[in-house]
Amino acid sequence: MEACLNEDLPPTTELEEGLRNGVYLAKLGNFFSPKVVSLKKIYDREQTRYKATGLHFRHTDNVIQWLNAMAEIGLPKIFYPETTDIYDRKNMPRCIYCIHALSLYLFKLGLAPQIQDLYGKVDFTEEEISNMRSELEKYGIQMPAFGKIGGILANELSVDEAALHAAVIAINDAVDRQIPAETFAAMKNPNAMLVNLEEPLAPVYQGTLYQAKQAKMESARNRTASEDMERERDVYEELLTQAEIQGNVNKVNTSSALSKIDLALEQEDAAVLYEALSAAALGLRGLRPENRDWYLKQFLRDKQQKREVGGDGPLQKEDLQAGVDVANHMAQQYQHRLAAVGRINVAIQNGDAEKTAVELMNPEAQLPPVYPFAAELYQKELATLQQQSPSGNLTHPELSVAVEMLSSVALINRALDSGDVSLVWKQLSSSVTGLTNVEDENSQRYIDDLLKLKAQVREEGIQFITWNDIQSCVDRVNVVVHEEHERILAIGLINEALDEGDAQKTLQALQIPAAKLEGVTPKVAQHYQDVLLRAKREKAQETRDETAVLWLDEIQGGIHQSNRDTEDSQRFSLGVLAINEAVDEGDIGKTLGSLRSADVGLYGVTPECAETYQCELAELKRAKLVAGNNSSEWVKHWVKGGYHYYHNLRTKEGSWEEPKGFVQNNTQLSREDIQSSVSAVTAAYNREQLWLANESLITKLQACCRGYLVRREFDARMHFLKKQVPAITRIQAHWRGYKQQKMYQDRLQYLQAHKDEVVKIQAMTRMHQARKQYRNRLQYFRDHINDIVKIQAFIRANKARDDYKTLISAEDPPMAVVRKFVHLLDQSDQDFQEELDLMKLREEVVTLIRSNQQLENDLNLMDIKIGLLVKNKITLQDVVSHSKKLTKKNKEQLSDMMMLNKQRGGLKALSKEKRERLEAYQHLFYLLQTNPTYLAKLIFQMPQNKSTKFMDSVIFTLYNYASNQREEYLLLRLFKTALQEEIKSKVDQLHEIVTGNPTVIKMVVSFNRGARGQNALRQILAPVVKEIMEDKALNIKTDPVDIYKSWVNQMESQTGEASKLPYDVTPEQALAHEEVKTRLDASLKNMRTVTDKFLLAIISSLEKIPYGMRFIAKVLKDSLHEKFPDASEDELLKIVGNLLYYRYMNPAIVAPDAFDIIDLSAGGQLTTDQRRNLGSIAKMLQHAASNKMFLGDNAHLSIINEYLSQSYQKFRRFFQAACEVPELQDKFNVDEYSDLVTLTKPVIYISIGEIINTHTLLLDHQDAIAPEHNDPIHELLDDLGEVPTVESLIGEGPGNASDTSKEMLAKTEVSLTLTNKFDVPGDENAEMDAKTILLNTKRLIVDVIRFQPGETLTEILETAATAEQESEHQRVMQRRAIRDAKTPDKMKKSKAVMEDSHLSLQEKKEKIKLGLKKLTELGTVNPKNRYQDLINDVAKDIRNQRRYRQRRKAELVKLQQTYNALNSKANFYEEQVDYYKSYIKTCLDNLASKGKVSKKPREMKGKKSKKIFLRYTAARLHEKGVLLEIEDLQVSQFKNVIFEIGPTEEVGDFEVKAKFMGVQMETFMLHYQDLLQLQYEGVAVMKLFDRAKVNVNLLIFLLNKKFYGK
Repeated sequence: MEACLNEDLPPTTELEEGLRNGVYLAKLGNFFSPKVVSLKKIYDREQTRYKATGLHFRHTDNVIQWLNAMAEIGLPKIFYPETTDIYDRKNMPRCIYCIHALSLYLFKLGLAPQIQDLYGKVDFTEEEISNMRSELEKYGIQMPAFGKIGGILANELSVDEAALHAAVIAINDAVDRQIPAETFAAMKNPNAMLVNLEEPLAPVYQGTLYQAKQAKMESARNRTASEDMERERDVYEELLTQAEIQGNVNKVNTSSALSKIDLALEQEDAAVLYEALSAAALGLRGLRPENRDWYLKQFLRDKQQKREVGGDGPLQKEDLQAGVDVANHMAQQYQHRLAAVGRINVAIQNGDAEKTAVELMNPEAQLPPVYPFAAELYQKELATLQQQSPSGNLTHPELSVAVEMLSSVALINRALDSGDVSLVWKQLSSSVTGLTNVEDENSQRYIDDLLKLKAQVREEGIQFITWNDIQSCVDRVNVVVHEEHERILAIGLINEALDEGDAQKTLQALQIPAAKLEGVTPKVAQHYQDVLLRAKREKAQETRDETAVLWLDEIQGGIHQSNRDTEDSQRFSLGVLAINEAVDEGDIGKTLGSLRSADVGLYGVTPECAETYQCELAELKRAKLVAGNNSSEWVKHWVKGGYHYYHNLRTKEGSWEEPKGFVQNNTQLSREDIQSSVSAVTAAYNREQLWLANESLITKLQACCRGYLVRREFDARMHFLKKQVPAITRIQAHWRGYKQQKMYQDRLQYLQAHKDEVVKIQAMTRMHQARKQYRNRLQYFRDHINDIVKIQAFIRANKARDDYKTLISAEDPPMAVVRKFVHLLDQSDQDFQEELDLMKLREEVVTLIRSNQQLENDLNLMDIKIGLLVKNKITLQDVVSHSKKLTKKNKEQLSDMMMLNKQRGGLKALSKEKRERLEAYQHLFYLLQTNPTYLAKLIFQMPQNKSTKFMDSVIFTLYNYASNQREEYLLLRLFKTALQEEIKSKVDQLHEIVTGNPTVIKMVVSFNRGARGQNALRQILAPVVKEIMEDKALNIKTDPVDIYKSWVNQMESQTGEASKLPYDVTPEQALAHEEVKTRLDASLKNMRTVTDKFLLAIISSLEKIPYGMRFIAKVLKDSLHEKFPDASEDELLKIVGNLLYYRYMNPAIVAPDAFDIIDLSAGGQLTTDQRRNLGSIAKMLQHAASNKMFLGDNAHLSIINEYLSQSYQKFRRFFQAACEVPELQDKFNVDEYSDLVTLTKPVIYISIGEIINTHTLLLDHQDAIAPEHNDPIHELLDDLGEVPTVESLIGEGPGNASDTSKEMLAKTEVSLTLTNKFDVPGDENAEMDAKTILLNTKRLIVDVIRFQPGETLTEILETAATAEQESEHQRVMQRRAIRDAKTPDKMKKSKAVMEDSHLSLQEKKEKIKLGLKKLTELGTVNPKNRYQDLINDVAKDIRNQRRYRQRRKAELVKLQQTYNALNSKANFYEEQVDYYKSYIKTCLDNLASKGKVSKKPREMKGKKSKKIFLRYTAARLHEKGVLLEIEDLQVSQFKNVIFEIGPTEEVGDFEVKAKFMGVQMETFMLHYQDLLQLQYEGVAVMKLFDRAKVNVNLLIFLLNKKFYGK
């Protein structure tokens, strides 16, 4: 095995244990049959799991794979061990025996070396031999005859055994004679069945067989010397067997073939190599003649690699097979690659970019990665390369290189588009891209240049930049960078030259081409030196860095500045020279022009002083001539910047360098001389002009002086006048009065003379003003028409609001107000549509509820049936037949159930008899629905089990599961009546309502936990329940004994040894252990924390609790207080808490999955820890809600009693608030007229069976529920007569229908439109009914007052209607008739109401008067208040109509929510159905597979499969700790008791047999599931046979180890 596996096996003494996991055996199977056993299928191949946790049941898969591999190569099955022989060590010698046989068989096939006989070569210690002997005796194993393997293999061949043995003996004799020819002739005997014999190898056969036989004979002699001589000897102990001979032949053939192959490789001859590889002895698979060259290359490569690692000799068989497989694969890949390259070339030639990309991406092409987004790039570039190729096609190497580069280019393009700089550089620097001269330091420059290039080509409409573009960009950047480096060096040289102070060196540095400086002129060299040196010094001062150097732009700027200075200085010199020449010539104009020249830059030159300038300058120049003339040609000027410029007067050229022998010309005027003279002349001229310009100022000064004198005189006069103010005022007043009186007298006289004209003028003026004011106002209104409309609308709205408040709040609303709102009583199209939607939705909700209930019942029954199936109480066929009922009913099937076929003569058939019966049932169910007394009494007349079923099946159906507010109101009224009746008649003591199981309480809780209240519970509890379930670390245990036993079980299960601690302890003993205390404290802390979360969720959810629950809690509290007035508030609130918490909420906490609080997948369930945690929390909340403390047995929990008291106070406030709800009438706004005002009639959906059951129950308990003989229900039951059969209501013939079909017929549903027989408007006997007359009269009054106004009803009735009012009334009535014609039957009004709508206004008035007369006689109305009571009733109807519409909208929303919730639940049930179906399918598949197994030859008829039993003495089990004691039997006698434990046909069941002194005593059936349950419950000890006590934990440990591999 080590030679085959190339790995070391465990030591010999540990080999058996090492083989149990089957890993080595499976690897051996992979060696000789890799097709059957692949390495991937070997479980735990590295044995990591086995080393960590021991054996796993999946390790048996390895053994099975080994057995399958041996079957594949044909090893006779007589050698095969059983799986349990290896996995459970039942018979390991048989496994070793099989390995020996396999070795010889493989040796015969030439696949493996033969196991050597180690007798006398390996020595075992006495201890090892003793241990092996005891192990064999323990299992009662007989050692197989290893020496007879060869003979058995020969016997297994289907040939003449005698002839075979004779031929083998002849070969052995020939081998002994050592004559190769004779030996070969004996071997060729057909009876020897030897194959692959080659005559040239006869001498080698002889030598090999002779050595093998000598070795075998030596081993036999050694064994004979040490064993008993009396043992029967086998002839093949010294002779070679047929298998050994064939194995040695194959060995020689293989060696010869390997030598030939080695020789062929040395000669590098492919043909000879292929011939050698084809040798039968090698048995190489997959040889192909066309691949011979590939074989040669591969084997040469393998041989070279073998030499490199130090290996010598030819390649072995395994190397050859691996080489053949590799060469075949490479050849196949090469062919595929050629085909793929051909397709690529065709695609490129066709010009289809997408096709080209697809072919390039083909794995067979073996090309680098290709990116489809760049298909156009590949097509364009590859097409160019293809055109450049001489053959017109690209080869694979060319494609590989090109695609690799283009892919990199594509990635660069994509990275440039996305701005991924790192990816761009990665691809640029990659050798794959093939770019040259890529420098790392220039990376950013490359990327920036490429981004610009990408943007440029994108603007040109080109999608990709090519490889050439990228290479050009790289080269361009490299050139620029190189130039920049050269320029930097040049700048350094310039700075060095400046520091040296040599102008010529500076000039040479500036003229270096690399610097690329512009405008460098040699004759300005000195000035360059001065300017640049000054700039450098200034920069050093600014930066405070003495080593600062000039940069390129600063040098270039200095050059430009020097050039400008040179030009400016030359012009300046010429300007000064021109002034001197003009002065010499005496031309005043020319002198002035020269002075004003901008080149010289003189200031203060005034044209008016030109002559003076000429004279002054000429005089200055004559003075210089008088001093002497040196006749020098040079003049030095001090120019801007502080530099000296030398100018030649003769050549008129200048220089910055001082000429040799320079002498300043002393006759030439310098700029300073000229500027001094000009400034003096200009200053004198300006002074003169100043006096002339200030003449006006002197005049102003004189005027100011005169003004001062006048103002002083005026102030003196004003002072005098102010002193005389009183006298002056008096004089002026007398004068003004006189003048005013005179004017008034004159005016008055004039007016009196023209009195008529004055009056006329005044009239005209007033008229004009009034007209103007009116027009302005009118225009204002026109300009603000929109604002006026809004104001009017606001006023009208306020008025309407006030009127509506009057309608609502006024005790006697006026007729005018009622008339305004009477139109609200009309039914609009929207009202009818909403009613239709409501009716349809209600029908769907009821249908879904009933469908879900039926499906839930079927699923529950399926649960039970599957449970019985598991226990083998029923057959699989029963479950399958039931599962067929779990079909998903679609809406068409449900709608068919909701209607009976009218053509078949059923309840809704078109006949008078059927119609009367239908109406009778409608009247009966209306009475039952609206009068709760009957059903309340009927409930208590039946046994509790029947009443519960009756409630679920009939009563909830009768009220449509409270699908609207009317039916919810009626159902709650029934609950209220029934609860009051039950408390009144059945409850004698206060606690009975808690300890008993009141029917009504159960109904209320069941109803509110169903479809109506399920969402409320989910909203309240789902968040906290999910939080608890998701906390995997939460583990709440409050019983010290449970904690103690869990601790002990944990220790025993982990160690596999019996604990020394006692199993049965008291809580006090358990608490004595510190570990138990620690675990208990942690549990209590966790429990208190999570209980707080639940408590907070509950007490903050008051508004989420359904109104029905709170109302019944209020009724319960009030009814108990009424019957038990002495009961305290606390006692009553505890009972309310029992209802609201214990009955309503507690079950949902304990089992959230059962009440849809949480969502579980089909087949999912809560874990045991989760259920225990929720149960502990529920127990805490229950104690808190009932204010019950932990005492007695739970005294260890008394530390949380204070917490319970605090929680009870919170619960108490919660229960008090829960009972504070409005009454039914106020909540639902329902009164006795509601059914007559509503648009639609109530409809229920009920099955035929429920109708018959209700009819039967009413007849049976008729006297009990209605003791009065004149009770209406007696009349209705008389109308119905006897109870009909199902067939008569369905319309089927009696026939011989089976019970099943009758049951299905009984479930057929029908819709009943409920009507009141005793209160139907238009009925013949209803004329004397005050209520009917009142309703008819009110309806007519509404029609009249809508069209005819009036202050009171009396005034309206006495006033005749106009023609317009009659016509308007007629139009409205016609529209109403058209709408009524479209109204469904269920919503149509009564016939009498329809007839009234055809009457005229006057006819309606007459009918109103007649109705009022009758109502007056009956005392219903009072004419003295002008029938105001009727107007008040109409106002009330208007208010009710509004509330009804609001309720209808709310009801639509609520029904839609309910419908969605029911759909979700239906989907969940359907998932459950699918889950069950898959489970049943699995059962059927298993059943079918078992049927197939039974047909195997090994399980022929009459044979039973062998059961595996474990045999232990009682003493051995006692040693293991499994057996504790056996009653009436001493421990010393345990060795005589034997227990046999074995599995039965049922999975998980074990049969335990007890034998005493070998005599069968008893048999005990042990259920593994029961053991686990006992362990979960903490039971540590159980009894077997009613006598033997065993440790449960250690028994489970033993079973796991022996039967489940755990």
